[in-house]
Amino acid sequence: MDNPVGDSYDWPLAVGGDHEAFGRVFDRHADLIYRFVRRRTGDEDLAEEIAAQVFLEAWRQRRKVQLLGGSLRSWLLGVAGNLVRRHWRSLERKRRAIKRLPLPVPESDHADGVARRLDSQQRIAGLRAQLETMPRAQVEVLLLWAWEQLSYDEIAKVVGVPVGTVRSRLSRARAYLNLRDGTSGRDRAFPESKSPMDDDPPAPTLGRSTR
Repeated sequence: MDNPVGDSYDWPLAVGGDHEAFGRVFDRHADLIYRFVRRRTGDEDLAEEIAAQVFLEAWRQRRKVQLLGGSLRSWLLGVAGNLVRRHWRSLERKRRAIKRLPLPVPESDHADGVARRLDSQQRIAGLRAQLETMPRAQVEVLLLWAWEQLSYDEIAKVVGVPVGTVRSRLSRARAYLNLRDGTSGRDRAFPESKSPMDDDPPAPTLGRSTR
């Protein structure tokens, strides 16, 4: 793997700018440097990259390089070791920097989002079709209760009818929707909620408490 006589002959020529002499030095030591780096990194591509950097550095510093025992091997291995350590330090800095970054907010799958929107649109369209077949007075009470989250007393004030009428209209509206949907008291279109102003016993539910 090493030929001191060869380096003793070729390196002075390389220092003088002889590219062929430098090529012979490269051929003499390239496999050694590659194996040295690969064993320490476990990465073939990185080993090739660092080996190339070693010889590039040798060419740049050729006038400063001192042969040891007539061989360039020790100097080349020293440079390779320094580059490997530099690589690990750089990698560790990147890892620490990544750890300091805030965790990314997971993005929902675009296809899932589209599917949910379509499903919601379909349900709203179906609900709208049902509401169009109901008496307007019942629809008004139902929407104020379910979507605006008003209490019975508030709805009565808005609509201008007694609280008992509000209860009656709401009960008939929910019963109608449950009958049309084939449900037993719940409809996803009306989220569960609880109005703090309603203290009456619960009526048949359509997705939220009437209390």
